[in-house]
Amino acid sequence: MLFDTYQNDSFHDEMFQADGSVRPEAKLLLETLQSLQDGHLQRSQRAADRMLLQMGITFNVYGEAAGTERIFPFDLIPRIVPANEWDRIERGLKQRIRALNAFIDDIYHGQRILKDKVIPAEVIRSAASYRPQIHGINPPGGVWCHITGTDLIRHGDGEIYVLEDNLRVPSGVSYVLENRDLMKRTFPEVFEGLRVRPVDDYPGNLLDTLESLAPAHCEDTPLVVLLTPGMYNSAYFEHSFLAQKMGIPLVQGSDLIVEDGIVWMQTTKGPRRVDVIYRRIDDDFLDPAVFRADSLLGVRGIVDAYRQGNVTLANAPGNGVADDKVIYSYVPDMIRYYEGGDAIIPNVETYLCWRDADRQHVLANLDKLVVKAANEAGGYGMLVGPHSTKEQQDDFAQRIVDNPRNYIAQPTLALSRVPTLIGDRLEGRHVDLRPYVLYGKNGIQVLPGGLTRVALRKGSLVVNSSQGGGSKDTWVLAAEVGA
Repeated sequence: MLFDTYQNDSFHDEMFQADGSVRPEAKLLLETLQSLQDGHLQRSQRAADRMLLQMGITFNVYGEAAGTERIFPFDLIPRIVPANEWDRIERGLKQRIRALNAFIDDIYHGQRILKDKVIPAEVIRSAASYRPQIHGINPPGGVWCHITGTDLIRHGDGEIYVLEDNLRVPSGVSYVLENRDLMKRTFPEVFEGLRVRPVDDYPGNLLDTLESLAPAHCEDTPLVVLLTPGMYNSAYFEHSFLAQKMGIPLVQGSDLIVEDGIVWMQTTKGPRRVDVIYRRIDDDFLDPAVFRADSLLGVRGIVDAYRQGNVTLANAPGNGVADDKVIYSYVPDMIRYYEGGDAIIPNVETYLCWRDADRQHVLANLDKLVVKAANEAGGYGMLVGPHSTKEQQDDFAQRIVDNPRNYIAQPTLALSRVPTLIGDRLEGRHVDLRPYVLYGKNGIQVLPGGLTRVALRKGSLVVNSSQGGGSKDTWVLAAEVGA
């Protein structure tokens, strides 16, 4: 009954092939779903929703007068990724992170890539997240991007593409862990039969990564803290969740003080020296002595302590330069420059509005393209051309003319779909995928899976939770023995 009216609608479906037959990796899941009694899946979904509410798995929506906190929508039908495909994704992500890290280090030191004219210097200097104040700093192990969330999509051609990079303070991994816990309770027999790779070791791996970055003065176990803007931040649930899972203090700026270049945490038993700070605060608010002077969220002097090598900041200040969507378009060039080969996972075709020819093409095709502001997130500052009005198109045309550097455009992609429970039936909904990558002194680790975000509104291509999106569990399958 669940699949009686299910249609692929010519989109790439992650569960079914074009002829309607089930993909081999999803066969056991399909058999399990088909064996359920009428109403069982719906009851399981309601039970999962109640559990999310009880556990307080929420996110905040800024700018809403009536109630800022929402339960993060979750759908029980998982996305399945076969082992051979994940192997390519993992290799591609490691390649990309190595190149991005080399690029950030280069930009804040010799700027070889600019001198060799691989990227125009003005593109870097005009980036909103470029931080000249960070020049010359050498983070431990030369690592700048310790925790990354890279957004991937599958297009109608069946290929995986990188949609954007998130290196500043990527969020969402807590939902990956909670989603998995819910799924294990709902489909325990399928997990065993499919050999789904675990994700519950992420907090331990994250802590290991952070501890590996401790300053040279550390001889014992370093003190790691998680710095949050506070309970009104949209990702505060995740901040408290990860701190608890890692067994480290959750602190705000008011809990820390810098004296003589050393960071101290104030406790009831006196001050304790802090070695590593996993900061979930944007650069602008991190240190009022260096960035925004009016910030009440950060810690005065913390960047100077970082520059002296007395504390490690993860992610490193300044790495947001690589989050800029204009600079994103140059990542394949970075990979060739620093890695000496082509990108394993390609970018989406991108038009840069600061280029005259690209801008004219974008302005003439606003009804067909997706236009994005270079430094917006959460689905904001974006025009989805085919779903927009003439008034919205005129508005974005003026924005582009006024500030062409701040806008890019991409083709409207036919994002792949996954069956999603809508009422008492399963319908296809568009998805993307955000894997999480850890980079410490011991190398790069990719969490097997990541956050599959789903556009719950019919026909929508916007998966962000702030725009009506939800999430699914992502099942990466282990390779067959001997394969």
